[in-house]
Amino acid sequence: MSDELKIPSSQVLVKHKKKLQKPKLFKVILLNDDYTPMEYVVKLLRAVFNKSESDAVNVMLMVHNKGAGVCGIFPKDIAETKVFTVLKMAKHDQHPLKCIMEPE
Repeated sequence: MSDELKIPSSQVLVKHKKKLQKPKLFKVILLNDDYTPMEYVVKLLRAVFNKSESDAVNVMLMVHNKGAGVCGIFPKDIAETKVFTVLKMAKHDQHPLKCIMEPE
């Protein structure tokens, strides 16, 4: 007898397709403080979020004028990494800059 798997002709194999869901997105938000220099915020936005000079200045001005500004919208794991990177960089450079994330 051979080692082949024999399927009776009365049985049908059915392959179920799983519907993939898009990952939930999160906004990464910088919060204003009275101590972190504007130039530093622009530098950080360019380094961490790959913003152009003009986009970085626009976000920085939003943070300065409105108290908070969205730096980008990302899947959860990337948003967490961006927040961690911002906080680590600010702490290393002795700035009290705060960064949070929230669901979109």
